[in-house]
Amino acid sequence: MMQIRQIYLFDQEIRSEAGRTPASPTRRVAAAAVFKNPLAGKGAVDDLTELSDLSLEIGGILTARALTALGPLKPRGFGKVALVGTGGDLEHGPCVIHVRLGLAMRRGIQGGPALIPGNAKIGAPGTSIDIIFGGLHDEWDLDAMDTMPIGIPDAPRHDEILLAVAFLAGTRPNARTRGASREAVAKLVADMKPTA
Repeated sequence: MMQIRQIYLFDQEIRSEAGRTPASPTRRVAAAAVFKNPLAGKGAVDDLTELSDLSLEIGGILTARALTALGPLKPRGFGKVALVGTGGDLEHGPCVIHVRLGLAMRRGIQGGPALIPGNAKIGAPGTSIDIIFGGLHDEWDLDAMDTMPIGIPDAPRHDEILLAVAFLAGTRPNARTRGASREAVAKLVADMKPTA
């Protein structure tokens, strides 16, 4: 049963970075829920279905909140995080962000085929966690690779999980770093393989 204690909305608009005004403002929006972890204090439980089901339900709520905050802006990047309270198991984090949460996010944006970056860790109330953004349509969209730290002063409590989804509109502020292409990386990796 879903027991959400709090929902937070983090909305950041960057209008200047390193003394330069970006061509278009960068918007990073994250919606986070703090909810009761039904598996806290139970040790290493193998059946995590209850948590993955909760993440889909909560993810729908959070995705709607975040996209409403973006308004008419179209997201270019996305990310997700879980901060598990100290009474939980680290595996509870990956369970709530990797199994079904992406489905709720993709339903909300009606697409987004690229891999959604995720981050999970255990922490006490007030611990911060970095949301890692990746491209919505292309995981090689370097200008959409960004981060956004979030934290809630009184969460997560020992028997809670802080779960967040986030969307990036625009690009990283003043993005101008160019990396190797997908093809170049594939060739490098192929060249590193040992020969028989």
